[in-house]
Amino acid sequence: MSITSRLNDLGVTLPDAPAPAANYVPFVKTGNTVYVSGQISNGPDGFITGKLGADMDVAAGAEAAKTCAISLLAQVKAACDGDIERLKRVVKLTAFVNSTADFTDQPKVVNGASDFLVEALGDAGRHARSAVSAASLPLGVAVEIEGIFEIE
Repeated sequence: MSITSRLNDLGVTLPDAPAPAANYVPFVKTGNTVYVSGQISNGPDGFITGKLGADMDVAAGAEAAKTCAISLLAQVKAACDGDIERLKRVVKLTAFVNSTADFTDQPKVVNGASDFLVEALGDAGRHARSAVSAASLPLGVAVEIEGIFEIE
């Protein structure tokens, strides 16, 4: 099944790739590898803000992480000149969770992105990963995730 078909089955339409918010590029291609800059949690109503362990629970954090994964795929699609079917696999995610000093469920939050990528891409969505705490993130967002992808 194509990636586009799987996304359609999940009710997900990839948005236009978000523009960078500072002095960086949204992605870098080298050979068959795409490095995507950190994508922040952003939903239909704007930035998804909050601090896990204070004013946001794990389920809401996981949904925020899923929005990051959708933005990552949008960037990969842009890197592939609009052809998401060129994506071969997710290689690695590095995730930052805006959380209190005593919050320890960062992996559960980032599962929102990981689970979505596996659901959308099958085995090609399985990846290596880091999930770390951050004292704060840009614009007060709950989650930021960067990724490395293999393309054709």
